[in-house]
Amino acid sequence: MNDERNDETAAPPNGGGADDMVAKLVAENAELKDRALRALAEVENTRRRVERDRDDARQYAVTGFARDMLTIADSFQRALDSIPAEARANLPAQAKAVIEGVEATERQLMSTLERHGVKRIDAAGVKFDPHLHQAIAEVPGSGRPAGTVVDVVQSGYRIADRLLRPAMVTVAARDSTGAANDATPGGQVDTKA
Repeated sequence: MNDERNDETAAPPNGGGADDMVAKLVAENAELKDRALRALAEVENTRRRVERDRDDARQYAVTGFARDMLTIADSFQRALDSIPAEARANLPAQAKAVIEGVEATERQLMSTLERHGVKRIDAAGVKFDPHLHQAIAEVPGSGRPAGTVVDVVQSGYRIADRLLRPAMVTVAARDSTGAANDATPGGQVDTKA
């Protein structure tokens, strides 16, 4: 039998070898635990990031397609708005059936968009919000406070919590008497924000 120890376990000449070796192993163990915990944390962060990216991709994958479909929805709306109610009443039954078909198709399109997370922004009569609205003009408010949306020229839409297209609106201007109102200082609406 060979009673010799290898060089790593041999006691140093000063006699404190076992204690130094234990301290060294404890420090190395702590370093390895720290590395393992950091690696686990990085894996967990990567997993969360991948899940978030996957959810975003699923939720917003239809964004480009939805924008294209909005032009079709706008065309349906313009077609329906072009025929006043009194004119509809005097149309022949066949023409009324065509209009009803266009209305049904427009409802079906909007229902399909909503099913995929695309929702119309309610803008008429609300306070102007530069994050949701695009002001194209300031018009007399006709009794409405300055900064209130007077008319919606083109509907805006959101997809989930993101803006897909801002609503194009006209906004009530400060009244001609110069009376104070609840808009921005000076009575002007900040349409550049």
